[in-house]
Amino acid sequence: MDKTVPLGRVKGTLTPPCSKSYAQRALAASLLCGETSVLRNLEFCDDTRSALRCIETLGARVKHVDASTLSIEGGLHPRGKVLHVGESGLATRLFTPIASLCGMPVTIEGQGTLLRRPMHMMIDPLRRLGVRVRDNDGYLPFEVRGPIRGGEIDVDGSVSSQFITGLLLALPLSQHDTTLHVRSAVSTPYLDMTVDTAARFGVEICHNDYKEFYIEGGQRYRPAFFSIEGDWSAAAMLLVAGAVAGEVTVKNVSMLSKQADTAICTALVRAGAAVINDEDSVTASHRPLRAFEFDATHCPDLFPALAALAAAAQGESVIRGTSRLEHKECNRADAIREEYAKAGIEVDTSQEDVMRIRGGRIRQARVQSHGDHRMAMSMAVAGLLCDGEMTIEGAECVAKSYPGFFEDLEKIRI
Repeated sequence: MDKTVPLGRVKGTLTPPCSKSYAQRALAASLLCGETSVLRNLEFCDDTRSALRCIETLGARVKHVDASTLSIEGGLHPRGKVLHVGESGLATRLFTPIASLCGMPVTIEGQGTLLRRPMHMMIDPLRRLGVRVRDNDGYLPFEVRGPIRGGEIDVDGSVSSQFITGLLLALPLSQHDTTLHVRSAVSTPYLDMTVDTAARFGVEICHNDYKEFYIEGGQRYRPAFFSIEGDWSAAAMLLVAGAVAGEVTVKNVSMLSKQADTAICTALVRAGAAVINDEDSVTASHRPLRAFEFDATHCPDLFPALAALAAAAQGESVIRGTSRLEHKECNRADAIREEYAKAGIEVDTSQEDVMRIRGGRIRQARVQSHGDHRMAMSMAVAGLLCDGEMTIEGAECVAKSYPGFFEDLEKIRI
C-alpha cells in the first residue's frame, strides 16, 4: 500500500497505542501465573497479537472483557506444538525460554523479515540450561524441549536484550537458582521494564549493574491488575512531528516511565524544540531547530524518529549507536541513508557506530518503507516539511506497532 503525506502543519492531542514491549511482557507473566490476571489499556497491533497467540498456545485462557481489556487465566499447559510468532523479534526471544519450561518439544516459527534476523545467541545458553535445541543455523524455525533448569551461565547481551528478558521471566519457575553473567548488555532500560513487570506479578529478580542477574528458582507468579502505559516509541514519532511542524500533545505517557524511548525528550531539547512535561502527557512545539548530538545505543528504536528530527534541523547532527541497527526489520542505518537521500538529505554512515545527518530542504520524493514500521513513520513525519508530497511505498507495515498512525497524523493536520 502506498501512502502520500503532503507538506503541512500539525496541532493537536493524540493518544498513542499502548507499549507493545510492556504488553508482551505482561502477557507472558499472565501466562506464567496460575491464576487470573487482568490487563487493561491493550491495543492489538501485530506484535501484540503474536504474543497473544503464543500464550494461548502455551495454555492461557483469554477472555475479552471489552475492546481494550483482557482477563487471562494462566497456566503453562501447551495446547499445541508450534508457536507462531509472526514478525515479532521480542515474541521470539521472549517465548522461546518460556516454551523451554515445557517437557515436550515446541517449534518456534516466524515469517517475513524475522526469518532473516539472527537467533543464534539463544542456542548455546539454552543448551547449557538443559534444553534440547534443534536449531536451524541460528535462524527460525527451530525446536526446543525442556524443562529448562537453573545454573550459572554466560550470556552475550551485545546484540539484543530480548533473549535476556525471556530468560529472566522463565527462570523464576525453574527448579534451581540461576546466575546470568551478561556480557556487553545493551538496551538496559528494556531490562528494567522486565524486572518491573516481574515485580508487579510478585517475582523478584536481582542484578548487579546489568552484568550479573540472580534469579531464585521455585518462585510463583501472582495475579496482577495491570494497566499498560502508552508506547514511547510511538510517542516519539508524534512528538517529533510537533517539533518540526507545529505542536503535538501526547497523552497517557509519563517521563517517569522505564521505557527507553523517553530519551526522545532529551534529543528534542538539544535540537531546540520546546518540550512541556505534565503528569500524564508531554507536548512538543516547534522552535527554530539546530543540529544536535545524541547516543542512541540503549534506545535504537529512536533512530528513525531522530533522523526526521535531524533532517529538519540546521547543521549536521551526530547520532551514535548505529551498530544496533543491522538486525532490525531491515538494516535501518542503510534504509535511513538510502531513503533520506531520495528526499535530498545527506546521511553519512561511513564512521563506525556513527550516523551524521545534514539537515536542509526536504524534497518531494517517493520512498520505500523496507517493510519497517518505524521507517514508514519516519518518512511520513519528514513529509510534513517536504516541498510537495512524500509517497511511502509499503506503508501498511505500520500495523506492526501503530495501525492507526496515518489516520492520527491526519487528525492533527491544520
